[in-house]
Amino acid sequence: QVHLVESGGGLVQPGGSLRLSCEASGFSLDDYAVGWFRQTPGEGREGVSCIGGASDGSTYYSDSAKGRFTISRDYAKNTIYLQMNSLKPEDASVYYCAARSATVQALCQLWGPIDYWGQGTQVAVSS
Repeated sequence: QVHLVESGGGLVQPGGSLRLSCEASGFSLDDYAVGWFRQTPGEGREGVSCIGGASDGSTYYSDSAKGRFTISRDYAKNTIYLQMNSLKPEDASVYYCAARSATVQALCQLWGPIDYWGQGTQVAVSS
């Protein structure tokens, strides 16, 4: 009953853009820190960008994401987004959304278990 459902992945040329979406069902994201993670070799995950809940507007961006990606959320739609611009081949991965009742830093740096994970959406960057 509780789900995070992602969409927006696909194939894009280097320098292109994608907008990832993650809609929550069965619960409200309002008071959760939420964010985006990418799959790493060996089935690990690393934080790309995270944003705090209604009481905390803090954001986090990885060094590679900063200046190119923008995280946002729509409380009315219970949805978070990742606008990805100037995409590079090294950005290609499976991207997951996640939520945790914690600080932005704790979420994005994976300090402890995540409350909710999305299923992942594939991002491919190729000419």
